[in-house]
Amino acid sequence: MRFLGIDPGTKRLGLARGDELGLASPLPALVQADVTERWAALLRCVREQRIDEIVMGYPLNMDDSVGPKAKESEQLAERLRSETKLPVHLVDERLTSQAAEATLPKEKLRELRASGIIDSRAATLILQDYLDQRFPPELPEEPW
Repeated sequence: MRFLGIDPGTKRLGLARGDELGLASPLPALVQADVTERWAALLRCVREQRIDEIVMGYPLNMDDSVGPKAKESEQLAERLRSETKLPVHLVDERLTSQAAEATLPKEKLRELRASGIIDSRAATLILQDYLDQRFPPELPEEPW
């Protein structure tokens, strides 16, 4: 099985891929200024990577309510389901962008944000969280 992780945004889409082995790794973010071009690039990525399932960030508010950004994610997920005929899983993504930025030098954040690197790191965290839940590591048997 092949999974595509997406960190949705209005300017960029962070991307990551993973499989049933349980490891997510970043892909180049989609940073096309034109929304139509970005959508075409996303569909091309799904085809080229031979994706079986999509895992997308769901930016709930801190109080668990669904705000405008979460509603945009719901709409994007529905469009992806419709056009790709693939399952799309929404995963709570609160604080993933901050976690993705935490290990980067502060003086480079602006440049890295524009490149989409942070978005793809966030997509990797989102996908890894999903894979960890879906394919938990097997614990070794107790020796006693």
